[in-house]
Amino acid sequence: MGKLDKWVRGAIPALLIHGSIGSVYAWSIFTNPLSEYLNVSVSKVQFAFSLAIFFLGMSAAFAGNIVEKNIHRSSLISLIFFCGGLLTTALAISLKSLFLVYIGYGCLMGVGLGVGYITPVKTLMLWFSDHKGLATGIAVCAFGFASAIASPIITFLLSRFSISTSFIILSAIYCVPLLISHFLLKKPSWFKETVEKSDFKLLSMFKDKNFLKIWLMIFINITCGLALISIASPLLIEMNCGKATIAVVVSIMGICNGAGRLIFSALSDKLKNRAYIYLVIFAISVGTIGLSIICKSFVVPIVITLCIISSTYGAGFSNLPTLLSDKYGMKNISKIHGLSLTAWAMAGLCGNQLSSFVQSQTGSYKSVLTILILAYIIGGLISISLVRKQRN
Repeated sequence: MGKLDKWVRGAIPALLIHGSIGSVYAWSIFTNPLSEYLNVSVSKVQFAFSLAIFFLGMSAAFAGNIVEKNIHRSSLISLIFFCGGLLTTALAISLKSLFLVYIGYGCLMGVGLGVGYITPVKTLMLWFSDHKGLATGIAVCAFGFASAIASPIITFLLSRFSISTSFIILSAIYCVPLLISHFLLKKPSWFKETVEKSDFKLLSMFKDKNFLKIWLMIFINITCGLALISIASPLLIEMNCGKATIAVVVSIMGICNGAGRLIFSALSDKLKNRAYIYLVIFAISVGTIGLSIICKSFVVPIVITLCIISSTYGAGFSNLPTLLSDKYGMKNISKIHGLSLTAWAMAGLCGNQLSSFVQSQTGSYKSVLTILILAYIIGGLISISLVRKQRN
């Protein structure tokens, strides 16, 4: 029963949670319909997504203690805030209130995202202690693939129902897997939580040089990934690609996002020092963007770059908890992992804005590539310093 338990109590509920909350990446399908319905600019509607990512990171940082103490409580909190956020968004649309959309989709759902994101991670690493990278990759890849599943569902709902009703139906749909995972999720029976009061000070981690380096690596990888992924469509339009081609490329990018999370995390299990995997991530990112800059008049290198950056963007997430557990142990991993996701919160506010700013100054989305390659080089140098530190 033990071998089955790690799937029933660990992997399956993790897949259900991340496969549900990862639907946040399908927000772009709502942007144009909401922009027209609320009579506001697309950029104002898109800010709801940035706000959701910000609250994801910040809530994850402060929910670590709840997750450490009671994963069932945290999974229930995630369900209530995520589905409640969808329902609040439905109400906001009915009232034609953009501010309430920010509250529902940005704040409430963002909290559900953050708490849900970190809830199954430690449990998975406990069940799959010999293959922690593969385990977290399985769960986090569901977060990346979720939009590929959610997109056709949302498209179908919008073709049959109003935007407001679509959000109500989505809330009901995602309530089911989140509720199932709430009842299934359980830590191994051999793992005993410590009852003593912990003297661990969460904010003291920002005095740790290694943690700061990891935080910066994640921030750079997410900012660059979001900056490029968010402009995939307009960048391809600049390259004179048709709508059908763009749709195919975006779908492939979603697949690469999920696959990168699984492949790179599984590969990290073979390495003595997981910091090496980030060196690989940044090296590949620099190489592919460099190729696209050299061959910028050709569509194929740009498409390859978009797909590979999508995979390295996803890989950055899946390897984070295992890297942290290797360096700081399992005792407070949910707290430390949550705190590190503040990098995601900050990047969520910076990535899209970086691309918009560069495009407004240069008149071309291709100019973003030059900025990104410099940022990736800095990330690579940070990863090198972590590798050297481990050697010493």
